[in-house]
Amino acid sequence: MPRFSVIVPVYKVQAYLHECLASVLAQSYDDLELIAVDDCSPDGCGEIIDEFAALDPRVTAVRLPENVGLGRARNAGIDRASGDYLVFLDSDDTLTPGALRAMADRLKESGDPDVLVYDYARTYWDGRAERNKVAALLTEQGPVPFRLEDRPGLLGVLMVAWNKAVRREFAERAGLRFPPGYYEDTPWTYPVLMAAGSIATLDRVCVHYRQRRRGSILSTTSRRHFDVFDQYDRVFAFVGERPALARWRPVLFQRMVDHFTTILAKRDRLPRAARAEFLRRARAHYRRHRAPGAHIPRRARLRHALVRLGLHRTYRALQTGMTLRRRALKLGAKLRRALRAALLQAHYRVQLRLPLRADRAVFSAYWGRGHGCNPGALEAAFRVFAPQVRTAWVADPEHHDSVPPGPRRLAPGTAAYWTALARSKYLVNNVNFDRRLVKRRGQILVQTQHGTPLKRMGLDLQEYPAAARGTDFAELLRGVDQWDYVLSANRHTTLTWERVYPGAYRTLEYGYPRNDVFQRATAADVARLRESLGIPRDTVAILYAPTHRDYRRTQRAALDLERVLRKLGPRFVVLARAHYWQGAPLARPVPGVIDVSGHPSVESLALASDALVTDYSSIMFDYANLDRPIVIHRDDREAYEAARGTCFDLASCPPGVMVRTEDELIDVFATGHWQGSLSARLRTVFRERFCPWDDGRAAERVVRRVVLGETEPPAVVPLAERRPVPSAAGPGRSPVTTVPQPSGSFPVTDSL
Repeated sequence: MPRFSVIVPVYKVQAYLHECLASVLAQSYDDLELIAVDDCSPDGCGEIIDEFAALDPRVTAVRLPENVGLGRARNAGIDRASGDYLVFLDSDDTLTPGALRAMADRLKESGDPDVLVYDYARTYWDGRAERNKVAALLTEQGPVPFRLEDRPGLLGVLMVAWNKAVRREFAERAGLRFPPGYYEDTPWTYPVLMAAGSIATLDRVCVHYRQRRRGSILSTTSRRHFDVFDQYDRVFAFVGERPALARWRPVLFQRMVDHFTTILAKRDRLPRAARAEFLRRARAHYRRHRAPGAHIPRRARLRHALVRLGLHRTYRALQTGMTLRRRALKLGAKLRRALRAALLQAHYRVQLRLPLRADRAVFSAYWGRGHGCNPGALEAAFRVFAPQVRTAWVADPEHHDSVPPGPRRLAPGTAAYWTALARSKYLVNNVNFDRRLVKRRGQILVQTQHGTPLKRMGLDLQEYPAAARGTDFAELLRGVDQWDYVLSANRHTTLTWERVYPGAYRTLEYGYPRNDVFQRATAADVARLRESLGIPRDTVAILYAPTHRDYRRTQRAALDLERVLRKLGPRFVVLARAHYWQGAPLARPVPGVIDVSGHPSVESLALASDALVTDYSSIMFDYANLDRPIVIHRDDREAYEAARGTCFDLASCPPGVMVRTEDELIDVFATGHWQGSLSARLRTVFRERFCPWDDGRAAERVVRRVVLGETEPPAVVPLAERRPVPSAAGPGRSPVTTVPQPSGSFPVTDSL
């Protein structure tokens, strides 16, 4: 008896069926049977099912002699099912990697409830993915298992069959079956939740719900939407036969009327000539199933009143009026934004005519994301080595809490922002400022960049359209022409920037200011950071920081971190940091994995870790300054280099051990090769090439040159004489000696 019976009804989905079935069979949890029901599909679906059945004994092919519809096709699958739990999957949707394992674990820890409700994400034809907007209802906090009356809010989750695992014995005992019709999910999902003796939730995206370009079958214009009335009659009949469920009648009544008004409100559902008839039927059902005590939210009372009265023309008139009102409000908002923008630009033009302020500097990083990176380290250095210059930091309001005391906080697009850009002598950023910036005579713009280039950048992207994604190269060069200084951490970076960003700027080969902290930090700083992140004592902390994939419309994790940690054991933990263009690296919490994607300082994460696992991210060049182990995981080298390209062959000068597969990565850490002699030799050569100037005084050199006008910067400490702080759990723990700092050096905590 398998744990799961995954039932997939199939009809005219040959373009999507292979991906659907493969997503089930590729699950890391294999205690399942896959029942694919061919609902007499006229295309090639039957042949696809037969191919899967011939290759995998877990697949059962069921062929129906005639087309019976989605509900009855599911019933045919139920009749053949032998698993503990029924899992339904529409044939154009997919299970996410690790979904069944997560379900099995949750079922076990919650005592095998009758129903498990899990989450989903809508995936669009253009590559977008959006998680269910009411995912908070699936929180795993609180008693488990529970009954519906303990958490009635679950009725607010999309009422479909494919986001629930139902215990087969419970479904048989309750007599649950799918009826024929257009809205067959309605008389299945409501009874399932109301009759369940025990329910659990799983706060994890387990299904990718495909949103087709032409829309779903329910968005087609047809009289078949009248089927909704029969389906709610079935739900109320189910409740009527079970007096214990009578308390749910008011809730069902409210949900029913809301469903009716949703169909009426969407113009693509009902033929125009059928709308009045639909409203009359809705009024009849309103009167038939009306339940005393039903709570109608204030925002829905008007719609409920119109259904109760059956006022078709009034309903349509009010709907038209509301549509016109929304359009008027949208137009008004657009006009207000345009007027505000015009006034701000007029203000900016006035400010451009006023004198520059030699004692002002404006900083920003990553398009307003917050204080950090090279500009953050430079801003702190300005306050130490050039205290006569008043600093300001530009960040979106939600990131203002990351700005330390000292600089003035500015929000993009405000009058104060445009004043600062117009009148400050120093402008510092790791990306370009607003394209409307007018560079004034006497202003100094420092482009810090945000990493040593491995992937192709700048003008090189003209040969890589997948990575360029419509980049305006003329606009890019216009921004380059505004740069006065560009920072470089090594000669490779200097040569690359001058080639891909050609301009009249001066390159400062001083190192990257953001890496200064690696030479100034102490063992106490490392211990404090590890404690703040929740890293257990005597564990090896692996910082996993992959980069963005330009050739993928939707980003996915290259590693199954849950499996990696399960193989390595409790001595290891993972600090998982997604690229800033991506979302969270995990769909749900995993023991031993700490999601640090939102942490404001990647330098602090590097200090807290014992090793780095990355792919093509520039973090490897910064991390090498710590002289700690680095493992390169490249499972898609050919695809990545074809889509994005690289400036040099990383395999010719790697920072550490390189692996291609997840199993190879596990083996490297399990056997200790990640910190072996080969890793150390490779890292030594890598550091000599890419870390020549990062000795802890890069920010000081920049300030002395750009602000104080000193032409001879402090000498660089040779690589062999540097003593970066060792990791807390890795090899080489020894008394920490750091590079001597000049008097007035700013504290480590400013950059942490």
